[in-house]
Amino acid sequence: MLRAFGLGAILLSFWLVLSGHYTPLLVSLGVASCALVVYLAHRMDVVDHEGVPLHVGGRFWRYVPWLMKEIWEANVKVARIVLDPELPISPVMVHFRASQQTDLGRFIYANSITLTPGTITTGVDGSDFEVHALTFADVDGREEDEMDRRVTWVEQGAR
Repeated sequence: MLRAFGLGAILLSFWLVLSGHYTPLLVSLGVASCALVVYLAHRMDVVDHEGVPLHVGGRFWRYVPWLMKEIWEANVKVARIVLDPELPISPVMVHFRASQQTDLGRFIYANSITLTPGTITTGVDGSDFEVHALTFADVDGREEDEMDRRVTWVEQGAR
């Protein structure tokens, strides 16, 4: 039940920030709509530790700035490749094993790879990941090891 209240608080906060209008009618409609969504989510049995991962908390928010930095750096690299008249790409598919133990950890890791320009997670089978990269240098192992280590650290907050 605590997760349902957490979900409701997050939804209502998000609604209030996006709305920007705080008249009694609009706030009451926002509360009613958030309550309906929480009720439906509870009835669908998706208000669990994976559906509402409140337990990841602070560790995830400390991971996000590092991920944004990686996305920025990869974006600059891809822009340089695209703007180069010779277009030095060498697309490659690589397979590797992730160290995350939970579905949530693998989800965060796979999406972090996909958010980083130049790489896309094309398949996940258990802990085996298939990644397509624009160049081999994008998946040489250094950045993936660091991302894997950081996501595992975030995941440990979930246990």
